[in-house]
Amino acid sequence: MTVVAYEQLVTLVCDTCADTADVACALPDAQVVWPLVSEQGWSGSPFAAGPHRCPHCSALGPSTGGAAVCEGHGPSGILGIDHVDGVTVVVAAGDVDLDTGDTLRSALAHAKEMGGHVLVDLTRVHLIDSTGLGLLVRAHRDAVERGSVLCLAAPAEFVRTVLYTMRLDQVFPIFDSHAEALAHLSSLAPTRPR
Repeated sequence: MTVVAYEQLVTLVCDTCADTADVACALPDAQVVWPLVSEQGWSGSPFAAGPHRCPHCSALGPSTGGAAVCEGHGPSGILGIDHVDGVTVVVAAGDVDLDTGDTLRSALAHAKEMGGHVLVDLTRVHLIDSTGLGLLVRAHRDAVERGSVLCLAAPAEFVRTVLYTMRLDQVFPIFDSHAEALAHLSSLAPTRPR
């Protein structure tokens, strides 16, 4: 765990540099720590299990959750965009928020240009905010308008919780793994680009 509570003292641990900060407070919920984390200028998961980043590491840019972003495979925050079996696959990484929204917007615009079904792999995404949700909803609408399907693969616990809370789990087909989502989309009738 990267947020550890002891009675009236909470220790924040940065998953990037291992720096710590002790804060005197009592958490109303030992698992949901987002108010404390953000008040201290930290970023990352709203859950105690992390990952979390100190203000210094947060300023260095979004985390890729320990996975190296492959050079030449798209901008920071996107590990790759590929076309597999008539499906455009967008693999996102790090936090999908206001700071990285343009990156996801560009990747989804590229997927729209490619035509066909779209798979957004969220395996390496730890946090998504209203900006990211808005981009996914817009991409979903674009896909529906052209007779395609946009689905999500392997969202983390926090992302699933956000989707459920916003009732978006009823909008997007959501799969536990990249392979399941790709198999589903590949089995659907192909769509033609406009």
